[in-house]
Amino acid sequence: MTDQATADPTMTRIIEAVQLGQTGAPARAREQLTALWDELGPSGDALHRCTLAHYLADLQDTTEAELAWDERALAAVSDLTDERAQRYLSSLQVQAFLPSLYLNLADCHRRLGNVGPAREHLARAREHLVRLPDDPYGESIRAAVRDFVEDDPTDRRR
Repeated sequence: MTDQATADPTMTRIIEAVQLGQTGAPARAREQLTALWDELGPSGDALHRCTLAHYLADLQDTTEAELAWDERALAAVSDLTDERAQRYLSSLQVQAFLPSLYLNLADCHRRLGNVGPAREHLARAREHLVRLPDDPYGESIRAAVRDFVEDDPTDRRR
């Protein structure tokens, strides 16, 4: 049996915009996601806010803007419950979102030259690796953490 997503019109709009960005129209994708963010508002559904901010971060033109969206994604995940996430997709575990969210923050801070915050967020990502599933997604995040450390000349834990 495969895990099937429950119909969710907002998630569908997010996914369609992300796909638009991946097929060569990042500006249009950014516009659509930004408009959807405005519709959701600060008290909108936490799964929608977290997912949207996570993907919108990747469509930004500057690292500063990317960091702001990554911070919004992390803030939204604190309002998200497993029960809500699993209404969309039964296999989702909110804690498994954290390694990726913290790694994105570490990467932004590193690119901005903020070594201390980069290290802090990398440490948080590492702490949460145990929460990842044993599947291709989990392995991709574990590999990204390993690659981040290998590429980081400021990391003292090598």
